Amino acid sequence: MSADHCILGIDPGTAITGFGLVRGTDDDALQAIDYGVIRTPSTEPLHVRLIHIYQSVVDLIQQHHPRAVAVEELFFSKNARTALSVGHARGVVLLAIAQSDTPLYQYKPTQIKQAVTGYGGASKKQIQEMVRLLLVLDTIPKPDDAADALAIAICHYHSARFLQLSSQ
Repeated sequence: MSADHCILGIDPGTAITGFGLVRGTDDDALQAIDYGVIRTPSTEPLHVRLIHIYQSVVDLIQQHHPRAVAVEELFFSKNARTALSVGHARGVVLLAIAQSDTPLYQYKPTQIKQAVTGYGGASKKQIQEMVRLLLVLDTIPKPDDAADALAIAICHYHSARFLQLSSQ
């Protein structure tokens, strides 16, 4: 994977969608290119919020031209309302990616934890600290959704590197 291999990680949510872009450097380290969140006000109707998420993801893809986009798979929550809300956001994120013809990869939460920390049962704090260390950042990225999105991008970077090395 070359140094210009940019990966966009997305942590979908209706109120807050996290995004994080990483790339490998020539010395095989990882570098954060950009990260943050897409916020939608709860006072807006759902369809307006989804349009905002969709357009923001389209803009991120057009601005950064990632070679791949990685998204967390929907996990079943005890709260059906939360799962449905995340599902709405995830749907428009997947649509934006599909329309861009950028390769899409999806990872389960345990796969992300395993790739970032080496342990599939890692805590949120452990993941955030490993994101900080792996990307050589002074502080843990805030808010949590941005750190989660960077973890998703890191997960794909490691997965793609493993597949590349194992196919040689």
